[in-house]
Amino acid sequence: MYKKTILFAIVAMCSMLTIDGIAQNKDEAAVGQAVDQLKKLMLDPDKGKLESLASDELSYGHSNGKLEDKKAFVEALTSGASDFKTIDLTEQTIVIVDNTALVRHKLMAETANDGKPGTAKLSVLLVWVKQKGNWKLVARQAVKI
Repeated sequence: MYKKTILFAIVAMCSMLTIDGIAQNKDEAAVGQAVDQLKKLMLDPDKGKLESLASDELSYGHSNGKLEDKKAFVEALTSGASDFKTIDLTEQTIVIVDNTALVRHKLMAETANDGKPGTAKLSVLLVWVKQKGNWKLVARQAVKI
C-alpha cells in the first residue's frame, strides 16, 4: 500500500510538471508570435494593429535615450520618423514569469528615419504582459552594440 501511495504521488507530481511545462511552452510560442508581429509592423506600420499590440502603459526606450509613450511610438512608425527598411533579429531568448515575458535579442536593421539612410545594431529588451489573454508590449529598451 505504501509503495502504491508513493508511486501515485510521483506520477501526480510528474503530471503537474508536464502540464506546467506545456503551458510555459505555449506562452513562449505566443510571445514569439507577438515579437514577430511587432517586427512586421515596424517594417509595414498599421496604426490600429500597433495600438492593439502595445499596452496603454507602453514605455519605449531608444538606444539614444529617447523615451516614447504608446501614442508617440505609434506616431513615429506611422509618420516615417522611425522607418525600418529591414530588420534581422538574432539570439532571441524568452523567459516567462507569471503573466510577464522578458524577451532579449539582437536587432540589426537598415533604416530611413525621416528619409535619411542609416543602420541600427542594437541589443533589445522587450517586456510583454498578458492582459485579457493577449500579450501586450509594455516596455522596450535598446542599447547600441
